[in-house]
Amino acid sequence: MKIKEIRDLTTEELQLKVTELKKELFSLRFSLATNNLENPMKISTIKKDIAKVLTVIREKELKGEE
Repeated sequence: MKIKEIRDLTTEELQLKVTELKKELFSLRFSLATNNLENPMKISTIKKDIAKVLTVIREKELKGEE
């Protein structure tokens, strides 16, 4: 997921995106525990996407306070 795409979303959409990504991360971790995960690098990619989205949410919060 590109940061430009993330910045174009509204705050509500970003909150939904975080929820979706966390659910996906949970299912990937579950698959890893049951030895059904085909691509373990997907976990780190999802974690980075969550961090990007949370960073943009925080940036928007700080802009709103100014």
